[in-house]
Amino acid sequence: MSLYIEEEGTTCLPFDTEETAKQVIEAALENMGCPYEAEINLILTTNEEIRSMNHTFRKIDRSTDVLSFPMLEYETPGDFSRFADECTDAFHPESGELLLGDIVISKDTVLRQAEEYGHSPRREFAFLIAHSMLHLFGYDHMEEEERLLMEQKQREILEQLKIFR
Repeated sequence: MSLYIEEEGTTCLPFDTEETAKQVIEAALENMGCPYEAEINLILTTNEEIRSMNHTFRKIDRSTDVLSFPMLEYETPGDFSRFADECTDAFHPESGELLLGDIVISKDTVLRQAEEYGHSPRREFAFLIAHSMLHLFGYDHMEEEERLLMEQKQREILEQLKIFR
């Protein structure tokens, strides 16, 4: 798995973000049974920057905790079978890794939400990575059934890593 991290702003999270991100991403890939090595880009940014991105890409003019930009379209969430034969552009031409997409997280919001929800910033960050990975696997939470499935999968990923509320 290749993880590329870009960090913006002066806010620092009080734990090793790269190590935590890698652990959660690996657990998510394992949980989904992804048969490929994967590439993910992670941007750790400010409330101002994520607000700008949210406005640009979603036409919502407010900050948010996480944005997900999947590179792939799934017929069924988490079903990687079609990429083997049909989608050679789903893979990095040099590394052969499956190009999952980009995750953007507001460091400011990680700290605020951790305090609001009464758990550690690391737990909040791990939750947002798990949530975003599920979006990169084609999951969504627009319908109640989808939301419940995503919540279950998020719990499974975090419990596997013993990251609890």
